[in-house]
Amino acid sequence: MHERIQQLSPRLANQIAAGEVVERPASVIKELLENSLDAGATRLDVDIEKGGIKRMKVRDNGKGIDQDDLALALARHATSKIHALEDLDAVATLGFRGEALASISSVARLTLTSSRNEHGKGWQVSAEGREMRAQLTPAAHPRGTTVDARDLFFNTPPRRKFLRTEKTEFNRIDETIKRLALSRFDVSISLRHNGKGVLSLRAGSNRVEMERRVAQICGSAFMHNALHIEVERSGLRLWGWVAEPAFSRSQADLQFFYVNGRAIRDKVVSHAVRRAFADVLHHGRHPAFVLYLELDPASVDVNVHPTKHEVRFRDSRLVHDFLFGSLHRALADARPGQREKAAEGAVTEVAETVGMGKATGIRGGEFAGQQKMPLSNRPSPGNLQQQIHAYGTLHQPYQEGAGVAEPLTEGSAGVAAVAPLPMGGEAASGEGVPPLGFAIAQLHGIYILAQNEQGMIIVDMHAAHERIVYEQMKVAHAAGGIQAQPLLVPVSLVVSQGEADCFEERSEVFTSLGFLLQRAGPETLLVRQVPTMLHGAEVEQLVRDVLSDLLGQGDSERIGERINEILGTMACHGSVRANRRLTVPEMNALLRDMEHTERSGQCNHGRPTWTQVKLAEMDKWFMRGQ
Repeated sequence: MHERIQQLSPRLANQIAAGEVVERPASVIKELLENSLDAGATRLDVDIEKGGIKRMKVRDNGKGIDQDDLALALARHATSKIHALEDLDAVATLGFRGEALASISSVARLTLTSSRNEHGKGWQVSAEGREMRAQLTPAAHPRGTTVDARDLFFNTPPRRKFLRTEKTEFNRIDETIKRLALSRFDVSISLRHNGKGVLSLRAGSNRVEMERRVAQICGSAFMHNALHIEVERSGLRLWGWVAEPAFSRSQADLQFFYVNGRAIRDKVVSHAVRRAFADVLHHGRHPAFVLYLELDPASVDVNVHPTKHEVRFRDSRLVHDFLFGSLHRALADARPGQREKAAEGAVTEVAETVGMGKATGIRGGEFAGQQKMPLSNRPSPGNLQQQIHAYGTLHQPYQEGAGVAEPLTEGSAGVAAVAPLPMGGEAASGEGVPPLGFAIAQLHGIYILAQNEQGMIIVDMHAAHERIVYEQMKVAHAAGGIQAQPLLVPVSLVVSQGEADCFEERSEVFTSLGFLLQRAGPETLLVRQVPTMLHGAEVEQLVRDVLSDLLGQGDSERIGERINEILGTMACHGSVRANRRLTVPEMNALLRDMEHTERSGQCNHGRPTWTQVKLAEMDKWFMRGQ
């Protein structure tokens, strides 16, 4: 049978379009809130019933809609945001297609009430699916607009049965509102579900108020671990907050990225972020961030997908390199003790606001009722000069084989004995105490215990030294090659013929890494030189691991891209090993090197190298002040 081509009815065409725009209740909320923001609203009130399936109501205080335009607002492709094809080249508003209200009204019972004056006189237009004939009536309403959508998908049962539970649908709405709230700190937002208040966000303009909102949405732990970033270059501006790698997540649930105020998901952005974190993130972990990219609207195409979640950059390479370089530098520049104090103030305010804790007036380390002791009079590690005098030279070598004491044996004590810290009346106010403090003991030959102004520092000495050696090797390699040291007696190494062939093919790579090898037979290599900074490492296993890495990388181009992985393998061999007893000067030298080494908060594999236990936290262990 020959089928004739027919024009679809307006009703069917609108419902097909609604399938692209209105996927679930959260899609409706997103479109309505974006319209409100485009109208200049500074306050948004959202009321939800039954997860949005029964009712969704959004009220704003924007500029409103003219009486003559109300009926047209529900028509397809009717918008005030673009007027000509050229306008698509530089879209500066969140919405622009003119499909949202038409799509919503085709699958829900929609009522739109709006006013453009301050006298409470407004107009209301209603539509209920079917032919969507708009009915216009007078209505009392303050300046702004209210959109009330009821019984979503009442006329499309197949769509309705694909909705999830009330709780799931509401969680999607909550997530949508929070994502949008992070894009506009200057707008107050409230959310109610089934008559109960769920979310109340105050508008803010300064950084402390912004961080208060970020902490409310992303959690206080995020802000405690967040680094603030602000970089501007080549017409691009990146600002926001990125969590230190130690705060990585098992899933990508705390990643918010905005381009000119629009929440987006983009492959260029994702790849740049992954590369920036590649050197500090544990395998399978995801970074957390709230970042904002601002650029000329003409440099980005937002008309890519109906949901407007995707964008296309005119110069994607420029954007990628800018994002990667900015984040990479921010993570590298982060040092112990440099975390923003403003974030702690914002988190404290959030805790008081949402009831996470009550102020007791008792500081850490104090009993209830005791007289508060000034910090300058409390036990302190003393000033820097006293510590140097007590401990000797801080930067004494601590590598294995360089004067390190014998390894801990089975009968050795788990905690290395150390000299007591200078205390008493000469204790300083702590101004000279470095961020990671001063070492007081070594625990089980694995951890360094140190004391700083905030409490106790625990350091994984192998992981920390591994990062230090790794960064030193990267700098040396980038400068033209790693310095080598001849072996007094060459080491003979039995390898497979494939490994020996790999050495001959990649001999220049070995040279740049500080090795001098010679092929002594079909399956024999002689090791004559090794990197100076790896002196004392097990030469045979070190060379085997480097050969294994090179065999796994394949062609020369890939080796160049993954050279850091090879350097990471080498650094692991050159790090101080577990169960090596370090002297106090050696432990302090390690702490000082950590404070001056990029990315020292994580080892080469992304695991944390140190942690802070605050005095107030230790007080809770012993119920002090309770």
